Amino acid sequence: MVLPGILGSTLARDGQEAWAPSAGVVWRAIRSFGASIQSLTLPADLGDDHPGDGVEPLALMPDLHLLPGLWSANIGYSRLLDWLTQRFTLVPPDPKDPAKPANLLPFPYDWRLSNRYNARRLSAVVEPALERWRALAEANREARLILICHSMGGLVARWYVEREGGAALTRKLITIGTPHRGAVAALQQLVNGLEKSVGPLRLDLTRFARSLPSAHQLLPQYACLETGAGLAPISAVALPGVNPALVADAVAFHAALDAAPASAYVLHPIVGTRQPTPTTARLVGERIETSEQIEGAREGGDGTVPRLSAAPKALNPDDPRLRYAPDQHLGLHSHQAVLDELEGVLTARPVIHRGLAGPEIGVRTEPLLLLGEPLVVWADLAASKPLGLMAELLDEGGRVVERRKLRVEGTGQGCVFQPPRAGAWQVRVGAARGSEGAMTTPVSAVSLVCPLEEGP
Repeated sequence: MVLPGILGSTLARDGQEAWAPSAGVVWRAIRSFGASIQSLTLPADLGDDHPGDGVEPLALMPDLHLLPGLWSANIGYSRLLDWLTQRFTLVPPDPKDPAKPANLLPFPYDWRLSNRYNARRLSAVVEPALERWRALAEANREARLILICHSMGGLVARWYVEREGGAALTRKLITIGTPHRGAVAALQQLVNGLEKSVGPLRLDLTRFARSLPSAHQLLPQYACLETGAGLAPISAVALPGVNPALVADAVAFHAALDAAPASAYVLHPIVGTRQPTPTTARLVGERIETSEQIEGAREGGDGTVPRLSAAPKALNPDDPRLRYAPDQHLGLHSHQAVLDELEGVLTARPVIHRGLAGPEIGVRTEPLLLLGEPLVVWADLAASKPLGLMAELLDEGGRVVERRKLRVEGTGQGCVFQPPRAGAWQVRVGAARGSEGAMTTPVSAVSLVCPLEEGP
């Protein structure tokens, strides 16, 4: 089973697309959805139910998608699904015959709703599918589940396994960039609101975001708020503008996961590292200001999920089940280092690193730009001495449009691109190798470039 993160499933209402912006039309989709996505706002006090609004999940997002300000960009799940199909003997579902046995099942879900609701829905989907597979052949009789989860999908899967009886059917749960202990990014978004204005792009999705139980279940569950007396948990203060009932529900959700009894399944968290990541915060008036440090240390993470949060509270930081990859949240699930780690976990054999090994790089770009503004790329290195870094600018189809060498400036390296048109642009940064533009396994970032003409 492959479970995506928040925003990672397409949604339809009564057969019509409600959330499905593909890379090729990402700007037009975001602009048009800005006028309609408010209709996806959930009623107050929904709890763990479905609102009955006709919205249903359809499929995993195949390519780049983002909703400015809500969580983070994501480059889609096509590469992960293709890699699983190519590397292993797996049978994907037959769209013409959904009841036909298969052993590679994407699990799209309505990412607006409570993770408890989606865990119950996962149970209703996966258990009959497992029974069909077991009944197909004698060799399948002892088959169990392997759940591969990106981001919030790991919370859905954990609730299913640990609170809905799924442990007895599960062999392994692999989480990639899952905020097991929440993320300061969610706290910042819910308190400060989701109002974005860059040129003609003017979206205010604050009311929508604050209605989502799932967004609240991403709130940090460790002491992350700076006070005069040290760090405090979010439950110790009233969060301006945020529904206290949904905050309390999120705290209870994570507490129930932490209290779940040990079971026979094996959990393997894959953690993003080296990226500048909000880790602590403080309240300044009615707003949140974030910091990348905790108690004077910069632990990093994947740019969205802090390193300390990407594994469950009970898991020792030295546990050998923890695996690491230096990339941002948007691309972890398709990063070559993660695919290598996945193969090692799935086969129970030593990891074979097929990607070109390189230095640990942290990358920063501006997520929203107006057409004509420069796209500045900045890279921080763990290495003590400067290394030759290369950056690539890729268009929405994944084609390399331009390459540049980064120049050393102070403690890091940087370069500037001038995207030629509006749309979503991916930047990849790695260490240069050889004379033909090759580079080590890169770190990715995404910027949305907005058009100059007036929009709605």
